[in-house]
Amino acid sequence: MQLYNTLSAKERAALIEKAGKERLTISFYKYAYIGNTSIFRNHLFINWDLMEVLGRIYIAKEGINAQLSVPAENFDVFKDHLDSISFLKNVRLNIAIEQDNMSFLKLKIKVRNKIVADGLNDNAFDVTNKGVHVNAEKFNELIEDPDTVLVDMRNHYESEIGHFKNAITPDVDTFRDSLDIIENNLKQHKEDKKLVMYCTGGIRCEKASAYYKHKGFKNVYQLEGGIIEYTRQVNAKKLENKFIGKNFVFDHRRGERITEDVIANCHQCGEPCDTHVNCANEACHLLFIQCKKCATIMNDCCSTACKEIYALPYEEQKELRRGKTVSNKIFKKGRSEVLKFKK
Repeated sequence: MQLYNTLSAKERAALIEKAGKERLTISFYKYAYIGNTSIFRNHLFINWDLMEVLGRIYIAKEGINAQLSVPAENFDVFKDHLDSISFLKNVRLNIAIEQDNMSFLKLKIKVRNKIVADGLNDNAFDVTNKGVHVNAEKFNELIEDPDTVLVDMRNHYESEIGHFKNAITPDVDTFRDSLDIIENNLKQHKEDKKLVMYCTGGIRCEKASAYYKHKGFKNVYQLEGGIIEYTRQVNAKKLENKFIGKNFVFDHRRGERITEDVIANCHQCGEPCDTHVNCANEACHLLFIQCKKCATIMNDCCSTACKEIYALPYEEQKELRRGKTVSNKIFKKGRSEVLKFKK
C-alpha cells in the first residue's frame, strides 16, 4: 500500500499543467488529542492521495496543522472526509486569497512532537484557557483603542513584507523566539492593556494566548482565522482594511497580496520590492527579497559566489554538495551578510 510520494515535484507539476484543472489552496489547524499519530497519518495519506490532495501536513499528539492544495472538483469529497473525523467536523478552512495551482507539488504528512515548534512545556499551564477570539470587525475596533497593544506573532521575514498598522513586529527568526521577548517587553502592561495578537491563520496565537494568560496577562485577544480570514471578512463585509502589504505564506507562492502597498525593499539593491525567492544555488537555498532587475543580473542567486556555482554544470554542483547538509534554517539565513539591504 502506497504511503509516500512516488512522483517528483517536477513530474507532479507537469501532470497538474496537463490536467488544466483549478486547484484550491487551503489551510486549517485543530488542537485535539490524537492517540496513535502514525495510524492517523496513514489514514489521511491513503484517503487524501486518492483525492489528489497535495501539501504539507504536521500531526502530533496535540493535533493537526495543515497547508494543502486540493482539486476544486474534489473539494466536497475532501470536506466530507474531514467531517467524518469527529474532531475535524466543521473545522474552519482558510481559503487562500490568491490561488495558484502549483502552491504545493507533493503530499507530505509528517508526525512531529508539536504541530508548531513553540518550545513550551504544555504540562506547565492550561493550554485550553485561551484568549478571546475576535472577528475582523471587532479586531478593527480593538486596535483603535489606545489601551490596546497589537502584536504580530510571526517572524521577521513575514512581517517585513506586510503587517497591520501600528503593530509591534518582533525581530525574531522563529515563533519560539518571540514568546519570551514579547512577555518581557510588555510585562508592565499585564493588567492595564489589552493584548491583541495575530498571525497567518491563527494557530500560533492559539497557543500564545493561553501562554500569556498563564503569565498573568488579564485581557488577551486573538484574531480569529488570522490574516487570511480577516481579509476574507473585510472583502465580504466591505470593512476598512487595516493590513498593509503582502501576507507571507508557506508554499510555493510565498506571499499573497492584500494591498498594493510595497513596504519592503530588495535585499540586493534597496529598491521597493516584496517578492521572496530562494537562492537558485541548491547548496544555499537562502530565502530573501529580490527584484526582477537583480534576479536577471544575479541569475536568481543571492551572491556572486552562489552565481558562480549555479553557472557550473549540474553534475559539478551535485559533486560540490556531496556530503554536505543544507541547513533547514533557510529563513534565518535570510540575514546573510551578502545581502546589503536586509532588514
